Amino acid sequence: MVRRKDIDGSESVPCFYGKELRWKREEAGLTLQQLVEGSFYGQSHLSEIERGERRMPRDLAEHVDQVLQTDGFFERRCEDVRKARRKGHASYFEKVLEAEKHAEAIEEWCPTLIPGLLQTKAYAHAVVRATHPLEAQEKTDAKVNARLERAQLFDEDHATPEYWAILHESLLRLAILPPEQMAEQLDHIAALARRRRITPQILPWNCGAHPFMLGMAKLMSFPDAPPLVYTESLHTGDTIDDPALVKEYRKSYDRLRAAALPPEASLAMIEEAAEDYRNGKHRL
Repeated sequence: MVRRKDIDGSESVPCFYGKELRWKREEAGLTLQQLVEGSFYGQSHLSEIERGERRMPRDLAEHVDQVLQTDGFFERRCEDVRKARRKGHASYFEKVLEAEKHAEAIEEWCPTLIPGLLQTKAYAHAVVRATHPLEAQEKTDAKVNARLERAQLFDEDHATPEYWAILHESLLRLAILPPEQMAEQLDHIAALARRRRITPQILPWNCGAHPFMLGMAKLMSFPDAPPLVYTESLHTGDTIDDPALVKEYRKSYDRLRAAALPPEASLAMIEEAAEDYRNGKHRL
């Protein structure tokens, strides 16, 4: 019989929480399925919580406390896990952090910034510092590191979701970094595309009126849950799950994709822009 891998509770707050949950469940002699019976959640959801991969919803924590007779321990501690998971991120981004890890497909439209999942350290630092110019350096560093950690979705050993990004051509031309760092940022996107981890498309600057002229959006679909849309402005974000609204966002994104350059031509444009930055031939 294969022995299950132990959970290292020292790795993080979620892992500590998950290890304690599994210990209490096994001490009570319950299987995952037996513990979730009577709740709205499945055993796979609980298993991911035990491994520190998913947050514990408050209603499930209340259910677990009742079944295990743990006097409210898991309900009290689930907020600590939530805070640990979103360290370096705004509270309104919490749902996205978890959704990205379980998504089957992620599609983004970013007219003014390289998407966070694709940013290099230099680019992320420039964006965070521009938004919060007076904050302490350690806070900026925490936000940058948290953003870079999200890109683990593209690691070779990760079951990567299909990722599609439509970028406005102005992101290639209007530099927010020195030329060598802009080249590095574009090289990073191109390398992910060459490794078949992402599919970028460029919307030409002269395409005229097009769908999605206002704002950004991230569309996420899942194998076992309804799709979500995330939109963001300067200091706020909103996760949308209303089916009718999600459907409208889906239509707009598909029309925008039809207006963008094909993936092959888009990749060539990204690599050409990177080369121009490297050789001092940057064009506006």
